[in-house]
Amino acid sequence: MKQALGEKPEYAAIRRVIAAIPRGSVTSYGEIAVRVGLPGRARLVGRVLGNAGAGVKLPWHRVLRSNGRFAFSPGSRGFREQRARLLEEGVAVIAGRVDIARYGWQRNLDAELWAMR
Repeated sequence: MKQALGEKPEYAAIRRVIAAIPRGSVTSYGEIAVRVGLPGRARLVGRVLGNAGAGVKLPWHRVLRSNGRFAFSPGSRGFREQRARLLEEGVAVIAGRVDIARYGWQRNLDAELWAMR
């Protein structure tokens, strides 16, 4: 993923991490911030993701709040689209929430390697 002229390197790093989230897995804004060396900057991750633009193809639907809930209001267009995309990938969504312990990206390497989803 190419960095735009004059862009902060951490923005490109955040987009690279989001792009690497595999199909059928989710992670939180805060976990992405930690992965790029910016602990406590979950809101920055949300801002970078929100400002990415339609031309940037990122799996935005795989990024959730730390409690597994969507950042969109229930019933909103974004909520419905995120839910549909996750369900299509085999991620269970119950009452607008995903079990991050089960579907979380690289939370448990043994589970990642051996689990049957």
